Amino acid sequence: MNSINSPEVLEYLKSLRTEQGKLITEMESFAKHNKIPILDWKAAEFIEQLILVKNPKRVLEIGTAIAYTTIRIASCLTTDSVIDTIELSRHNIPLAKDNILKADLEKKINLIEGDAKKIIPTLNREYDFVFLDADKEDYLVYYEQILPLLTSGGVLIIDNLLWKGNVYSREVNRDYKPSTEIIKKMNEFILNDSRVNTTILPFGDGLGFCIKK
Repeated sequence: MNSINSPEVLEYLKSLRTEQGKLITEMESFAKHNKIPILDWKAAEFIEQLILVKNPKRVLEIGTAIAYTTIRIASCLTTDSVIDTIELSRHNIPLAKDNILKADLEKKINLIEGDAKKIIPTLNREYDFVFLDADKEDYLVYYEQILPLLTSGGVLIIDNLLWKGNVYSREVNRDYKPSTEIIKKMNEFILNDSRVNTTILPFGDGLGFCIKK
């Protein structure tokens, strides 16, 4: 019997996927051909559902990339809600800005340029939903910076916690060993952090789902 996470099952789910808007389809194709990592589409759908249920007023995203997840989140926000998203890459920022304009979501998306580690401590506001998908080496730093800004009952979603399977693999490529150890420590830490209720879901590359107490 096939695992529910097998390639066959994922292909079946993909065959059931409803038609996406032109921009989302173009962004997925662009990211694939230019080897720019974006959130797995099933994980993105899950986050969209969470946004619709949670109905957050203010969202924070660490790691905009080309604004794929940013746009999917913003599209689910009510008219009086906003997402602050932080991006460092000088290559990605123009791409993100262009996609945000194409999506006509400038009023809902506030793109902040720079180093998130320096920017997060300056944010004088609270968030009821946060999505973290940035440099893995700094995940624990980001986590500790984010948590004080997250409201009680707020949701924090963290991508890449299965890290391409490296966290459970017996043989890890030398280039991935440092980041793999960081992710493994991150997983152990957040699952035992008394400040949050956390589970790790096997969507895409592994999503951490934390609810602040």
